[in-house]
Amino acid sequence: MQPSTSPATPPTRRPFYRHLSAQVLVAIVAGVLLGHFEPAIGASLKPLGDAFIKLVKMIIGPVIFLTIVTGIAGMTQLRSVGRVFLKAMAYFLFFSTLALVVGLVVAHVVQPGAGMHVDIATLDQTSVKTYVEKSHDLTLTGFLLEIIPDTLVSPLVGDNILQVLFVAVLFGVALTLTRDRAQPVIDLLDALLAPVFRVVHMLMRLAPIGAFGAMAFTIGKYGLAALANLAWLVGSFYITALLFVLVILGLVARLCGFSILKLIRYLKAELLLVLGTSSSESALPSLMEKMQQAGCGKSVVGLVVPTGYSFNLDGTNIYMTLAALFIAQATDTHLTLWHQIALLLVAMLSSKGAAGVTGAGFITLAATLAVVPEVPVAGMALILGVDRFMSECRSLTNFIGNAVATVVVARWDGELDRDALQAALNGSAATQVID
Repeated sequence: MQPSTSPATPPTRRPFYRHLSAQVLVAIVAGVLLGHFEPAIGASLKPLGDAFIKLVKMIIGPVIFLTIVTGIAGMTQLRSVGRVFLKAMAYFLFFSTLALVVGLVVAHVVQPGAGMHVDIATLDQTSVKTYVEKSHDLTLTGFLLEIIPDTLVSPLVGDNILQVLFVAVLFGVALTLTRDRAQPVIDLLDALLAPVFRVVHMLMRLAPIGAFGAMAFTIGKYGLAALANLAWLVGSFYITALLFVLVILGLVARLCGFSILKLIRYLKAELLLVLGTSSSESALPSLMEKMQQAGCGKSVVGLVVPTGYSFNLDGTNIYMTLAALFIAQATDTHLTLWHQIALLLVAMLSSKGAAGVTGAGFITLAATLAVVPEVPVAGMALILGVDRFMSECRSLTNFIGNAVATVVVARWDGELDRDALQAALNGSAATQVID
């Protein structure tokens, strides 16, 4: 007689309120309500959002450094590093340019600024003066100086992603070249990854507080009325970004054998955090961990994600050309085809030079308009009031674009575990790290 066996007990599901994504969503809604009904209190909560973003930035340097160094040290050939980097840059260049073209086309079709007939002389140009001054740093010389750190260790105590990337690649290559003697160092860095990511998990538990404070501040300071004044521009941008993600990036995902909607669901906690804080950097450490859990090679994740945060800014690029043409339309500035081509070319360069610059979207727009004098820089005052509302969409689009890029480059380079990817996107409990 066979012994009776009881059916396996299904894993217990956590109640929804214990999921980080649900907590962040509730915090965002609470922040909007507080900022709307008690704007003074909402505006005073800015330190909560700033403090959380600062906490996350504190751990970004070690996460990037350890991931890249251990990833490169695990490669059998150094040529693999250059191959992955070149593939990533080719992908970034193509889709960044495509995003600029999409913004240009939508501006022509929708014409959000047509009929406003704004007189430039009546605009308060002092409100955009600070951004114009910062845009002067977006030169090739300034960009190169921005990448090279003062010392070998200074990037680890700063917040410049490109400098961390630069030092990590150099150190990873050095470890590979001295592998026999450097093996104890490699083992130590591998061991350090676990506690560093544990710190990430601990900090992410504070995400609802940061999202609540940041959203309460945004609504309390700028108000929903400011959004309504330029709703056509904001709505056009949101719809364009949504179509770019679902149609263009969705097609790319489909060609690579995965669903963009499932990827968005997999990253829902991080996306809600980006929405609440208007900063894609707040979810960078978590993104790197989740992409590894989803089957992307560690070396690919280490190179593509940090580089993409500086060079693969799809949302920012859509915003730049759409906003530039909005200003031209609103101020009755006629742009010829050659003016628009020049605008596109300048935007391609200035968007790359914005790496590591805080408030890059608005500053890069100022740099672009300064080089293309046909579009008045003073017209940026028209969109300053709603730029904060568009920054969330820029950050979300940039974030999703970098997640897709990581999977594509990993597959392109043969560093993608497709079974792990499907398990993650289908909701396997083993891969849900921070949700």
